[in-house]
Amino acid sequence: MMRRFDRFALIVLDSVGIGEMPDAAEWGDAGSDTLGHIIAAARPSLPNLRKLGLGNIRPLEGLEPHESPEGSFGKAAIYSKGKDTTVGHWEMAGIYTPSPFPTYPRGFPARIIDPFRTSIGREILGNKAASGTEIIKELGPLHMRTGQPIIYTSADSVFQVAAHEEVIPIEELYRICRIARKLLDGQDRVARVIARPFIGVPGDFQRTGNRKDFAIPPPGRTLLDLMKERGLDTVGVGKIPSIFDGQGVSGSLEAHSNGEAVDQTLNALSRAGRGLIFTNLVDFDMLWGHRNDVKGYAEGLESFDRRLPDLRDALRDGECMIITADHGCDPTTTSTDHSREYVPVLVYSHSLAGGVNLGIRKTMADLGQTIADNFGLALPIGSSFLKDLN
Repeated sequence: MMRRFDRFALIVLDSVGIGEMPDAAEWGDAGSDTLGHIIAAARPSLPNLRKLGLGNIRPLEGLEPHESPEGSFGKAAIYSKGKDTTVGHWEMAGIYTPSPFPTYPRGFPARIIDPFRTSIGREILGNKAASGTEIIKELGPLHMRTGQPIIYTSADSVFQVAAHEEVIPIEELYRICRIARKLLDGQDRVARVIARPFIGVPGDFQRTGNRKDFAIPPPGRTLLDLMKERGLDTVGVGKIPSIFDGQGVSGSLEAHSNGEAVDQTLNALSRAGRGLIFTNLVDFDMLWGHRNDVKGYAEGLESFDRRLPDLRDALRDGECMIITADHGCDPTTTSTDHSREYVPVLVYSHSLAGGVNLGIRKTMADLGQTIADNFGLALPIGSSFLKDLN
């Protein structure tokens, strides 16, 4: 097919799901509805998302459908077996995950911890599922006295190592994480090992920007690989490069918050190029979803909505923006885990009239397949909706 767009900006609002999938109960997520519940409970002002067609995807109490939306709209299912960041982003890029990554709600078993302690030559603290800020508050003082790293996990498939930068220097922390990454294989092949450095004094600890993720590479060639091989740009913003372990990424732009991610996306859009800008906005998940902070989540949605005109105006003729999510994380439920939800799909370009109902897509891979189709490429899964856009 002849190229229709020169460049795509694929923006993932991390965890902003739009209602439970039919199999949600099997994952403990019956009734989850991240966007629906937040909009109903907090009534955030989202005029720009509404204008793109967010309220047209499905009835949302507190957000009326737009009579003539500027964007095309729909929602997509998670086809893979999972509900986490890695599974979601990989699926968008054409990788089906047949089994969920392992999680450890009761902490890591001896088969992991014993060889880990031996390999790093230190005892450890923690080894439980916990909030990162809370476990640092709890165990930070003991860590500073003993030099023992703090090991913890979450509802995600992660092995996290927290350490004070003046107690365990950054490079040593990274070495410890590389050891963990090598050990965590087979049945214990977690999606990510994360270095979580912090500074400060007891009662006033702060995590730093030196976080580093040690992910596993995708098990096959993704949309990013295909595009990069074709000589197209594949720019990753925020944690996108770490999600793909750098595979297929031609350029990385660092961002540690939603605001920084939008700024870096605008930075990328300001430069001429052909290909893909792939952005993750992490705060929805990290700061508000996992902490059941409905007010913070609603304010985060409002903040992104205020930045939407900047993104829309930064698009050149021949460029297309797709806004979506990777899973849900409903802060109104008692769970702090991700939720098995559909994700919204909003598509905008100056050259499109908008108003197309893209319906319910069977897989998030439809997004990647649409981008691939535009450049004459093809992924092993997903159906392109490029021809449906007008």
